[in-house]
Amino acid sequence: MSGQPNVQDHGAGERIAKRLARAGVCSRRDAERMIAQGRVAVDGKVLTSPAFLVGPDAKIAVDGKPVAAAEAPRLWRYHKPTGLLTTHRDPQGRPTIFEALPKDLPRVVSVGRLDLNSEGLILLTNDGMLARHLELPATGWTRRYRVRVFGTVRTEDLARLAKGVTIEGVRYGPVAATLDRVQGGNAWLTMSLKEGKNREVRKLLEHLGLRVNRLIRVAYGPFQLGNLAPGAVQEVSRHVLKDQLGSLLPQDPSAPRRTASKA
Repeated sequence: MSGQPNVQDHGAGERIAKRLARAGVCSRRDAERMIAQGRVAVDGKVLTSPAFLVGPDAKIAVDGKPVAAAEAPRLWRYHKPTGLLTTHRDPQGRPTIFEALPKDLPRVVSVGRLDLNSEGLILLTNDGMLARHLELPATGWTRRYRVRVFGTVRTEDLARLAKGVTIEGVRYGPVAATLDRVQGGNAWLTMSLKEGKNREVRKLLEHLGLRVNRLIRVAYGPFQLGNLAPGAVQEVSRHVLKDQLGSLLPQDPSAPRRTASKA
């Protein structure tokens, strides 16, 4: 049955796209697409607008399957191996990280992405809104990478990155890059950035005439890859989560507001 279900006149509740994201079903943007496709229903009626407000007792279904109430936000560290895509579905049928995750893990979304040939730390969460917050450059979290490149690394080129560069009309913000060591024709760099544009590290280094042959993300904000083995997943304790993300987690309105720690 189609049509918009009734909502309370005073507009209580939250937007359906936000509720689906908080429940870990998908991102808010994906939720808007699903609503436009007629795949989301509330109290038995199909929605046509992502602006629809739902109350705490609304019965929500996606593709006819009930959506469970949003759980408390959780976060996991995952060591992504090379050869996996950071996406839920790939039209070409290539393997994804979500197919490789342990089956007892709840539905999760990734915080940012790593491309097929990159490895290292990815954060996973059951809360799509939290993932969106952590991805935003405004959050101020630094992504740190170890990168092996082929070619001659010049310190003056690395200094250029610290001021930000423009490549093919795209402006990239300041990046801190240091030369760690040289091994024959290869060199290891450490790079730290806050924006995380698509394939940013590779594009910056290619702009300098260097070819990336290994890229490892070793930190995302205060969370470190550490000695987590490739393919392994480890949940961040609730204590650490509250310490690092306190202001982003749901809390009692009467409780004093905390400020999240930054990297």
